[in-house]
Amino acid sequence: MDFEIAAEKHKKLTDIIEYHNRKYYIEDAPVIEDSEYDKLMLELKDIEKEFPQLITEKSPTQREGGDATLLFTQVRHETPMESLQDVFSIEELYDFDRRVRESGIIPEYTVEPKIDGLSVSLEYRNGIFERGSTRGDGIIGEDVTANLRTIRTIPLKLTKPVDFLEVRGEVYMPRKSFADLVSMQDEKGERPFKNPRNAAAGSLRQKDSKVTASRNLDIFIFNLQRAQGISFESHSQSLDGLKELGLKVIPSYKKYDNIDDVVKEVERIGQNRNNLEYDIDGAVVKVNSLSDRLAMGSTAKFPRWAAAFKYPPEEKETTLNSIEIKVGRTGVLTPTGIFDPVLLAGTTVSRAVLHNEDFIKEKDIRIGDRVILRKAGDIIPEVVSVVKHADNSVAYNYPDICPSCGSHVIREEGEAAVRCVNAECPAQLLRNLIHFASRDAMDIEGLGPAVIEQLVDSGLVNSPVDLYRLKIEDLYTPKVKRKKGEPEIVQENKIERMGEKSASNLINAIDKTRNNDLYRFIFALGIRHIGQKAAKLLCEKFPSIDKIVNADIDAISSIDGFGDIMAKSVVEFFALEQTKNLLKEFEEAGVNPKNPEILEEKDDKFAGLTFVLTGTLPTMKRDEAKQLIEQRGGKVSGSVSKKTSYVVAGEDAGSKLTKAQSLGINIIDQAEFENML
Repeated sequence: MDFEIAAEKHKKLTDIIEYHNRKYYIEDAPVIEDSEYDKLMLELKDIEKEFPQLITEKSPTQREGGDATLLFTQVRHETPMESLQDVFSIEELYDFDRRVRESGIIPEYTVEPKIDGLSVSLEYRNGIFERGSTRGDGIIGEDVTANLRTIRTIPLKLTKPVDFLEVRGEVYMPRKSFADLVSMQDEKGERPFKNPRNAAAGSLRQKDSKVTASRNLDIFIFNLQRAQGISFESHSQSLDGLKELGLKVIPSYKKYDNIDDVVKEVERIGQNRNNLEYDIDGAVVKVNSLSDRLAMGSTAKFPRWAAAFKYPPEEKETTLNSIEIKVGRTGVLTPTGIFDPVLLAGTTVSRAVLHNEDFIKEKDIRIGDRVILRKAGDIIPEVVSVVKHADNSVAYNYPDICPSCGSHVIREEGEAAVRCVNAECPAQLLRNLIHFASRDAMDIEGLGPAVIEQLVDSGLVNSPVDLYRLKIEDLYTPKVKRKKGEPEIVQENKIERMGEKSASNLINAIDKTRNNDLYRFIFALGIRHIGQKAAKLLCEKFPSIDKIVNADIDAISSIDGFGDIMAKSVVEFFALEQTKNLLKEFEEAGVNPKNPEILEEKDDKFAGLTFVLTGTLPTMKRDEAKQLIEQRGGKVSGSVSKKTSYVVAGEDAGSKLTKAQSLGINIIDQAEFENML
């Protein structure tokens, strides 16, 4: 590989890895397997090994993870919370042992399971729990003390009043708790978490501690970070001591004086991992002596005295018996394979999503095939490959009609999805209504999935516009007063658990949205490729329904942030006869969404200036302030940096204000901001 090709590949890999770092560490929404991410990192390391001149401080190999967000107060870790060196084979474990011995140390090792959760620091002063924080990037984390206090296995008071103690642990969600949470999310029509690790991270970083408390999180302590008033000579001794102090330490840690026994224990943990009540993604091997650890030190990325062995995903062979097709909210036909049940990663698996027509064709999946299954992230079942076709098998033909409504389906050029475009398809109605009423769309308070389902089942609602035709008497039958001697008339509420007050509240909540911001209405309509941000951009350019309807592809695609596909989707949607009829019905039902008032004349007073808004302003919403800044050519950023021109600070301004003060940024209040306007 020549240098130019290597440089181009290095840049591409760096961008991909940083994207996945952000999805994993910042957003808690990983989109690829850990094993796939590891392959990307190994490929990048190989390039940098061959071309070391490509290594910069921005390379993912030179950092330990994602940046801490500003959702919570920042915490600087006095003792860095380092990541571990990953190894993927037994040979690499022997290499690790060789490096330890070459450093002049005759090691004793500890071996313990690697819990798959979110790493945190707990600090105790005089035996009292004082502060808890996330790992963040290893140096800067987030203060999540209030949420950690909701975890019952974290003692608020140690059994002894140690002067100061900082320990590191892994917050995790037990498998049963995860199953219960996903079941509840399914019932509510919410998007379920992908795996227990993702669920634990999302639950710990809630603004409302009550939500965290309801998630049944747990913790294992696995390392001593700092201590005053207590000391230990070895890792195993420290775990024993921490256990005596009332902390829940990592289970089944064992000591070995040779690498052969270490390997056997690593293999034993791997064989037993499906029987555990929690997820693990590996086993950790550590030098036991704390003085030996100190002598070995760390590289820029991880300690030299530890290694994390990562287990490959378990795979099983089974038979594909049939393929079911379901229709989603956007009309996409999604295939699901039905298999002979197999025990996989601790649970019985009999179904797996086959994604789309291309996936089935690429793997040549046929009914009756013997296939290999595994769980992505040890959670989501997927087909890895076909082992053998059944005798006399034929290629699977994707349906050309919708299984729900019988309409012909389409597959547009350049897309993998096959979809039903019938707006009145029953399979899409419920999901469309849930989206229409959701918080980011029309934000109809009290209209959750369970109520929507009852409204549809009762025949009261057959399209979003029907919501605005509802009356209290449609939802609630008032109790009829009877005269003495007359038989009692049993009251039957038309919607389960819907009393008079609830019915009135729901009707009022629906009425409040009749004049919602236009972008909410556009987003609520569920136009393909148009998310909330795109809806806002569209409405800024065309501030009325009529102007959007009459806009052509060229005019829409000229919007910064729009492309031809998005523009085409908007034009095609509003050209449909059923869309025109729907808009007319909305108008007749009194739904008249509008853009917030905007300045008739724009200027460039703030051109070249970057503002950050923080805290609660006395009489102005942040969105309003943002709009005023952007209308004058300014930019609004979500974080403070040296490039920030002004920080507009209101009541309860937090870490952004602190950072602005440390950087010497101009800080103004609402009155000063209005003067600038």
